[in-house]
Amino acid sequence: MFPSILAIPLRTVIGVQLRYSFRLYPGAGQRAALARAFGCARVVYNDALRARETARSEDMPFPKTGDLSKTLITEAKKTPERAWLAEVSAVILQQSLRDLDTAYRNFFDGLKGKRPRMGAPRYKSRKDTRQTVRFTANARWLITPGGKLRLPKIGDLQVKWSRTLPSTPSTVTVVKDSAGRYFASFVVQTDPSEVLPEVTPKVGIDLGLTHFAVLSDGRKIDSPRFLRRAEKRLKKAQRELSRKEKDSKNRDKARVRVARAHARVADARREFHHRLSTKLIGENQAIAVEDLAVKGLARTRLAKFVHDAGWSAFVNMLEYKAARYGRTFIRIGRFEPTSQVCSQCGVKDGPKPLHVRVWTCSACGAILDRDVNAAVNVAKAAGLAVSACGAQVRRAPVPAPRSEAGTHPTSQPSAAR
Repeated sequence: MFPSILAIPLRTVIGVQLRYSFRLYPGAGQRAALARAFGCARVVYNDALRARETARSEDMPFPKTGDLSKTLITEAKKTPERAWLAEVSAVILQQSLRDLDTAYRNFFDGLKGKRPRMGAPRYKSRKDTRQTVRFTANARWLITPGGKLRLPKIGDLQVKWSRTLPSTPSTVTVVKDSAGRYFASFVVQTDPSEVLPEVTPKVGIDLGLTHFAVLSDGRKIDSPRFLRRAEKRLKKAQRELSRKEKDSKNRDKARVRVARAHARVADARREFHHRLSTKLIGENQAIAVEDLAVKGLARTRLAKFVHDAGWSAFVNMLEYKAARYGRTFIRIGRFEPTSQVCSQCGVKDGPKPLHVRVWTCSACGAILDRDVNAAVNVAKAAGLAVSACGAQVRRAPVPAPRSEAGTHPTSQPSAAR
């Protein structure tokens, strides 16, 4: 079960680190203290960004993090304009500077082609609907015997523990999301003993819109379409928001109602992804998926369906759970013609429009379900030995060559349900 939990992989050289998120319920005074912490971290981030941008525009050396820490935190606390920085833990201010370093590193790595391109770091606004602060071990935070989260200069926060942590966490990040909810996100190291016993099945997965996932063994998982099912409620909340006066208290309340409606949809989608990915990881020793061009598909008329499906989040869950539990995860290239090749004889029969869900191979005469055939080809392209057992594949009557007796091969019944 994954209620109130968001597990995200963090790459390390040894093992896999995961992020576990639990709901927080701070009191009124604790919310004010958290707002103060969010504000101080944001100010230090913006001051550091401004200092580096000023140095760049004046052709000055790029300020180092240590120098910025001394100027913008240690010395700034002694000035009347920034004396209130001493009201929060110094650790979260240091982590704010490290966040800026990460933003710059990602930006420059994108320019060098080491990762997808990202924009340059931007100033944070107090009106941002998502706020975060991070506490490392130096902050001496702890989980009390009573199950509360004790944070320096904030207090003991009530936590809704939906499961136990697999190991001692190294850091905790407090997050306030757009819906006004608070979460504690712990970073923990996985235990090697969690590796599952080996099993025989191997599966290829074809992700789609009509069916969320079609497996190479013939199984089809329907798409829940959480966003489509909630559209009526979202439309009503959005209409009420549009009628409120700008910069008014009522507009802020309406915005939170819209954010909460979207949060319910996102939570339901995440729960579905977790349950399905865990089930597939437990049942199969190896899993192969296709590397989909989600950004390209999101620019088409199917954009709403693509975003509603959340393929990228699901595939990422499969990837880190496979690493965690000792399974094999394989991505095949997005240009692999999985929908054009017959999974029975391997002949490429050419592209087909989307409305063609079943087609007949012109070479061997097999009648193929488009999605199941693609899933089998995904598995084969990944080097997995799978069969189309249970798939909608059958031989069609084809004229015999003149040298034969003139009879037709007997038809095999479809195994599709």
